Amino acid sequence: MKKNIIKHLTKGRSPNIVDISKKKETKRIAIAEGFIRFNKKTYNKISKIKISKGEIINVSIISGIMASKKTHELIPLCHNIPIENVNIDIKSIDKNQLFKVICKVSTFAKTGVEMEALTGVSITLLTIYDMCKSINKDMTIENISLIQKTGGKSGKYIKKLI
Repeated sequence: MKKNIIKHLTKGRSPNIVDISKKKETKRIAIAEGFIRFNKKTYNKISKIKISKGEIINVSIISGIMASKKTHELIPLCHNIPIENVNIDIKSIDKNQLFKVICKVSTFAKTGVEMEALTGVSITLLTIYDMCKSINKDMTIENISLIQKTGGKSGKYIKKLI
């Protein structure tokens, strides 16, 4: 008998939340990253001033943390798991006119926090976009990816650099 490759589908191909009831709780950490690229004029302006909607970095970090905690409400088959910590860091990279967002999420649970880290990065980037669009809409959100995860049956994952 064929084993389901996609665990979120039953053998009859119906959507299904993965049964984690027999899994052991372990420490789980996931780190995701993403970037938002600006044109030079916009980058210089936002690097020096505060936008009328509020201070960009702090508001964006708070939105990313809130989104990480609500991932199960946004992605239908995600488990509602306790989030022990969310840390979001935003670095400006002047030579490329971009901001790099890193989101690290940790828990002690039966399933991982990869989706929570990816959601945190995504919403942080979208908030930056929202707050800067009044200056110029010529921004690109790019390369959102999981860069590391630890814990659970599958063990450690570190993204290979291409």
